[in-house]
Amino acid sequence: MIRNVQLKIILIFGIIGIVLISFIGIFYGISLKEVGEVQGYNDIVNTQIHNVKYITIIAESLYGFITILVAIFISKVIINPITKLITEAPKIASGEASSINKANENKKKKDVDELTNAFDIMTNELRENLNEVSRQKRQIETILLHMTDGIIAFDMEGNITHINPAATELLKLNEKDNSFGIIFGKLNIDINLEKTVYLEDWTSLEQRVTVEDKHLNIFFASFKDEKDIPSGIMVVIQDITEHVKLDNMRKEFVADVSHELKTPITSIMGYADTLLESEYDKDMQEKFLNVISQEARRMAKLVTDLLTLSRYDTNKVKKEITEFDLGELVKNCQEKLQLEINKKQHEVECFVTANVPPVKADKDGIERVVLNILTNSIKYTPESGKIKIYVGFVYNDAYIKVIDNGIGIPEEDLNRIFERFYRVDKARTRQMGGTGLGLSIAKEILDQNNSSIDIKSKVGEGTEVVIRIPTK
Repeated sequence: MIRNVQLKIILIFGIIGIVLISFIGIFYGISLKEVGEVQGYNDIVNTQIHNVKYITIIAESLYGFITILVAIFISKVIINPITKLITEAPKIASGEASSINKANENKKKKDVDELTNAFDIMTNELRENLNEVSRQKRQIETILLHMTDGIIAFDMEGNITHINPAATELLKLNEKDNSFGIIFGKLNIDINLEKTVYLEDWTSLEQRVTVEDKHLNIFFASFKDEKDIPSGIMVVIQDITEHVKLDNMRKEFVADVSHELKTPITSIMGYADTLLESEYDKDMQEKFLNVISQEARRMAKLVTDLLTLSRYDTNKVKKEITEFDLGELVKNCQEKLQLEINKKQHEVECFVTANVPPVKADKDGIERVVLNILTNSIKYTPESGKIKIYVGFVYNDAYIKVIDNGIGIPEEDLNRIFERFYRVDKARTRQMGGTGLGLSIAKEILDQNNSSIDIKSKVGEGTEVVIRIPTK
């Protein structure tokens, strides 16, 4: 149908064009003839009219040829594709697409499937990454939540972005303490957030403060974002109370050892120099030599006790774990000290209150502890005093209880009597030959034998010491 329309249109344009060319040629020929008749040039005019006829015929032929070429071009470029599309349209509508269209559809479907698979892979990877980030975040939050050190993060404006419970507890913070300036102004710490962030090489990043009864070490560190630009400051709070106490104890220990060694050394040197500088009779020499001997023994005992403590501290003591009867060991200790008991005319009674099972521990160490406790009771109980010793069994522990009616220990000193070189009455203890290390050694021995010691006392009424040792 379209092709017929095409032919009609071309035919019409062809006829119109030929008619127009013919009309122009005829009109031009008539015009020439009229001019020739008027001017009398018939021969020349006839020749020109003849030429116009030839030109008209050539123009009509050329126009026809061009019209045919245009018709062929339009047919190939426009008419044929439209005709083909119209011919295959019913097939496409009825589901019978051509092989080319099917191939295109299959390709499109394949592309869509590949794109879908790529999106699925990206979605799964994104989900896994998000799960990993979430898992790491929960781990960090759990770590911060249960850390004993305090952690506070501040932004560049000084506002808190994160704080864990340990920091709140250590610094005794409340809801109003919500910024860098308020918190550290309250602690009287002279520190500037901007200087700490931008001038960390010239600013002190560590401070020590005391909050109530706690000694705290506070460390400041700036953190940066992915562009290496400072974005805030992290504060770490450490409780160093125990470290401070240990350091103070160490200093006291060094001072006490120096003092304890200096006293006998001074006495020995003084009496020795006196003997060398002058001549004394035999009695005076014997007296001076006795003092020198006592001070030397005291110094030797002190050094021995220090070495014993050092071996227990470094676990270099050779312990021989054996089974033994605790009641029998206590009675043997009493017999070893019987001479001292008789000198002070003490009344000492020992009772085994139950069928005590054998204990399994370092027998030599336990014997040393019992001797130390009994020796203290004998020393610090006035003459003709009473000392009672009980050996018994409760649950899974054997116990030794020593009760005396001696001078007693003040209540404020009970918590410190196991410290090294600590003495309730230093002058009296030194006079009685004590080094101030006996209870410290006893505590170390019992700790290493999974045992315990507890002391109760009242000034002027006496002291009660209870030692518990696990049975077999």
